Amino acid sequence: MARAPERPGAEQWVPQDGDVDALREAAPGCRGCELWADATQVVFSAGPARARVVVVGEQPGDREDREGAPFVGPAGRVLSDALEAAGIDADRVYSTNAVKHFRFVERGKRRLHKKPGVAHLEACRPWLLAELAAVSPDVVVCLGATAARAVLGHDVRVGEVRGQVLEAEQDAGYRVVVTTHPSAVLRLRGKPEWDAAFAALVEDLGLAT
Repeated sequence: MARAPERPGAEQWVPQDGDVDALREAAPGCRGCELWADATQVVFSAGPARARVVVVGEQPGDREDREGAPFVGPAGRVLSDALEAAGIDADRVYSTNAVKHFRFVERGKRRLHKKPGVAHLEACRPWLLAELAAVSPDVVVCLGATAARAVLGHDVRVGEVRGQVLEAEQDAGYRVVVTTHPSAVLRLRGKPEWDAAFAALVEDLGLAT
């Protein structure tokens, strides 16, 4: 029988009441779950330490894992274009992921995205909550159901809550917008559905303005 991975959770590695710089400095030492062992590096966040809008994705992709920054791949370009179309300055947005290490399966020389499990979300959630407390945003935009679960603390169906502005639980002080992940839009590039999917993403992001 395979040995169960150790997932003590990130809490013991998260500086209490740390600002973004302190959190970012501490993150490479995290051993809250097993994903750190195979990833190239931790991918923490990008953007200003204080921001009105925070964007939360699922996890780093292959390029993000290699470069050490979130949303630098093709899906990140879709997000930047959509933010601009929605009238949001991407340079003033704080961007992060629910899970800070790339989870993947190897296929020859390729590393293919593997969705993080609930245990990984729970292990990494102390980082996300600490980031939100430090940045103190007005709005948190969740890109996909995984990010929404990490922010809200419960399962969310994107189709049921798109187009709404939700209140965060426990009087967190910010509102929540849930939309699809830009990678889902990216997969439609060159197809007839592209324009509608991109426009829907822009419309959702507009709720954060």
